[in-house]
Amino acid sequence: MNGATADGSSFESFLTLHEPQLRQSAVPPHFWPSLCNKLHNQIFDAGDSLSLLLLDYGEEGRQDDDPVWTVVVSKEGGIEENDGDAIFLVDHAWTFRMDSAKKQLEQMPRLLTRMCVIMGVNQENETQEECVKKVMRKVWRYNSMYSVNATGISIENQMPIWYIMDELGSGIQHSDSPNFRIVPFLHLPDQVTYSVLFPVADCEEDEIVTRDFVEQYSADDEKRRNALLLPWKSTSFLEEEYIQVEPVKDYFLGGRAREESLPDGEIEGPEINANRPLKVYADYSFVQKYLTDEAFEIVKSPEEADVLWLSSHFKDYKEFSKQNPNKFINQFPYENVLTVKDLLSIVCRRMASQHSNEDTLETYPKWLPTTYNLNTELIQFVSYFQRRQAKSLDNHWICKPWNLARGLDMHITSDIGHIMRLPATGPKIAQKYIENPVLFHRTDLEGAHVKFDVRYVILLKSTNPLCAYIYRNFFLRFANRPYRLEEDGFEYETHFTVMNYTESADLYHLPCAEFLIKWSEQYPENPWEGVEVAICEMLREILMGAVHKVPPCGIGASPQSRALYAADIILSWDGDKIQPKLLEVNWMPDCQRACEYYPDFYNDVFKLLFLNQPNQNVFRSIAN
Repeated sequence: MNGATADGSSFESFLTLHEPQLRQSAVPPHFWPSLCNKLHNQIFDAGDSLSLLLLDYGEEGRQDDDPVWTVVVSKEGGIEENDGDAIFLVDHAWTFRMDSAKKQLEQMPRLLTRMCVIMGVNQENETQEECVKKVMRKVWRYNSMYSVNATGISIENQMPIWYIMDELGSGIQHSDSPNFRIVPFLHLPDQVTYSVLFPVADCEEDEIVTRDFVEQYSADDEKRRNALLLPWKSTSFLEEEYIQVEPVKDYFLGGRAREESLPDGEIEGPEINANRPLKVYADYSFVQKYLTDEAFEIVKSPEEADVLWLSSHFKDYKEFSKQNPNKFINQFPYENVLTVKDLLSIVCRRMASQHSNEDTLETYPKWLPTTYNLNTELIQFVSYFQRRQAKSLDNHWICKPWNLARGLDMHITSDIGHIMRLPATGPKIAQKYIENPVLFHRTDLEGAHVKFDVRYVILLKSTNPLCAYIYRNFFLRFANRPYRLEEDGFEYETHFTVMNYTESADLYHLPCAEFLIKWSEQYPENPWEGVEVAICEMLREILMGAVHKVPPCGIGASPQSRALYAADIILSWDGDKIQPKLLEVNWMPDCQRACEYYPDFYNDVFKLLFLNQPNQNVFRSIAN
């Protein structure tokens, strides 16, 4: 042992920084001194013990998904598991975030060539564009990921970071009984991430080096392992069930925020003093700025308020009802069944009399895009995907984190291998992508027809009985590029409409009054009033599903609660009819545009929710 590790303080410093990481990755302690030394002295000596070989498939030829390379033990006498020096640094050939990967390949010819070599893409008779497409299709067989979670790091910077290991690392093949492990390792002093490779069994000379691509799942969970191995190994799930069953009560609590308390059943609701303004405490700046009606007074402390309009989640309704029986609050117990994506799909399915049509595979209700939880319903999803594939039905899916918004970490793909790599990045739902959206003709884009979605504000006054309204002035978001359904390389500004958080993207504003004029010109055979009737019926059914069961499986009743949500909706074609489709329901939505377009927005909202004064010109009842 030399250099760094000969000095005990250096190794001590290494452990101080890295021991938690080493233990979390289950790197055996007998490798730690050698790893410290190799990192400090930048020793990449895997080539002294291992060899990278090009596979020869003979006369049959290599098929497109066959491995290109393999790695064998070349050290004379083999490698022993307990050899402390048998730990090797593996460099990363390419580190990227998925939203910039295609552009990097297009702009960096040397990177593209290296990826083609690693992935077996023949560049000789292919255009650069075709090579990029092939690499992007194959990348899910070769990439790995890590994420950085630390205090003060923004949500955007916590998104998964993907990487392709160098030729040796990428050449190691899968085995259910591997003889090596390879794990990512962040060397904190220089802030560089490597992979470290080490044996978990004694290996003879010329033995093939293997690792387990899905080692987090044991052999006892064979079906799940086979599903997650689909990027590399084909398995049929056609005999598996695809129909979803509502989970038990514990699912609505497990892994989420702490359990909420329900209000005291004796409380009848706040009594309003009509002789003075209703005092409002709000920590949302647009309420403070735009709630100007003389019926209300903004106050600076929750203690003196009649109405609490909070932007943080509230949980203790029992204590609130006892200590503050005469106050309102802008939340309902267990409203997360509406606002968390996987729970929303569950409560929506309650409104269907059957799960699906076995022949067409259409799922119900029709306004809910087919949605599977990739953690709890992975096998059902793969079965459904393969059934659609067998019937040659469109199989594009959008995969979303169920606990994030703003378009973060979303993927659109028709590749089952791509989808199977995503559960490792955090909880996801897979939702059928709307491949036949109703498009909007944007004259400012030389007549381009683009995707758009519609946001309706929902005002919930009561769950028992159900009483709710929509704000008639809806809001619109538009894609910036003509719509087309690609096989790969989905462009954000073509398929997504949320441009608020993308600095380089233009934001196209169109108030609903102007939109309605243009709509009547573009779709005279489909008056908006009829579309809105269908949307209102859909929203009513959503709320009915959400209050159909008692907490935690449904929204709880609370006479002190009032709430504002935003439902994002896309319109699709169902034959020659327009079918609204629910995308998501948002808690504490951004209401900046609502206030700027309609300065009385919060005046009207607060009068309806707290003073029982609905303005029929701006509100429409959807459940009363």
